[in-house]
Amino acid sequence: MTSSRKIAAKLSDGRDLFYFDDAGSALPSERKPDHREPAPRPNVAEMRLDSLTGEWISVAAARHNRAFLPPANQCPLCPATDENLSEVPDIFDVAVFENKSPSFGPDLLEVDDENYSVVANLELGSKRKSVGRCEVVVFSPTHLGSLSEMPVSRVRTVIEAWTDRTAHLKSLPGVRQVFPFENRGQEIGVTLHHPHGQIYSYPYLTPRTKKVLDSIKAYGPNLFADTLAFEQKSERVLIKGEHFTSYVPFAGRWPVEIHLLPHRHVNDFTDLTDEERDELAVMYSRLLGALDHIYSTPTPYISAWHQAPMVEGGEHIRLQLQITSPRRAEDKLKYLAGSESAMGAFIADFPPEVTAELIRGALK
Repeated sequence: MTSSRKIAAKLSDGRDLFYFDDAGSALPSERKPDHREPAPRPNVAEMRLDSLTGEWISVAAARHNRAFLPPANQCPLCPATDENLSEVPDIFDVAVFENKSPSFGPDLLEVDDENYSVVANLELGSKRKSVGRCEVVVFSPTHLGSLSEMPVSRVRTVIEAWTDRTAHLKSLPGVRQVFPFENRGQEIGVTLHHPHGQIYSYPYLTPRTKKVLDSIKAYGPNLFADTLAFEQKSERVLIKGEHFTSYVPFAGRWPVEIHLLPHRHVNDFTDLTDEERDELAVMYSRLLGALDHIYSTPTPYISAWHQAPMVEGGEHIRLQLQITSPRRAEDKLKYLAGSESAMGAFIADFPPEVTAELIRGALK
């Protein structure tokens, strides 16, 4: 498949903006500038250490004032018009820009320091600047809809955007992990209807990834390869392709949970070949489409792309997709109550094998 075209631009306040045009797109190579008056960026957020758990909490007060479910004629992700000077000044297929009020960044370290967020003695009251970067990935110029309804060629363009941004973001000083994700549906807590996702670049190793590294130390470097082989033999497989397998995990936590792993060991999107990205676009499109057909209405979800961190041992972590949804029935949601929220101990509503059968039915 022919790769998409990338066009770099700047917003009026200096933030980066990138257009990723579909392969064969008829859009012009020149795009209109941002005509808005430059507005000051908010102060960089502050990270505070929870010394009981060793986890960092970013206090990003500027996010409190972000747009909340605006009408279509005020959407900040639609192409700009004379009446709506949005975040994207011109027409596009896929657009990526720096978040106006980021949880991390836009400040970076002057020199990369892998120990920036390490507090060896967990000293009480420890804090750091929330360096890093947050970007918004807009999947379409159309205000409503979902990625599952778009052609596979558009999904392929989005994968190109994730690949390009991963390559750049993981090279930034102070960034330890790059995380593309999508929140879809008001039940998940989205604040904009327009189909989009985000990319967070963290200055620390996230709690989930720490646990995975601990598991690799306990099991051995073949944990991902052996997990894939184990799942491929199960009745929970959803789609098995030439390069990827998707499945419902043996110990799934959520009413709907889908994992996907590449057949060979790759750390992130940048390691994939063109042929692998082509197959991934088809498989990902099918999985998202299935989520919209489990019930009579689209199912809300979080789509998370876990990539290897830039730390010692990170080379043993494999690129992995994890899709989760709290929807446990047509009209019921799973809420994280006492055990899950307070203790992190999940109780599944039904066996993962039942979930797999449900999703396979939707795939058909």
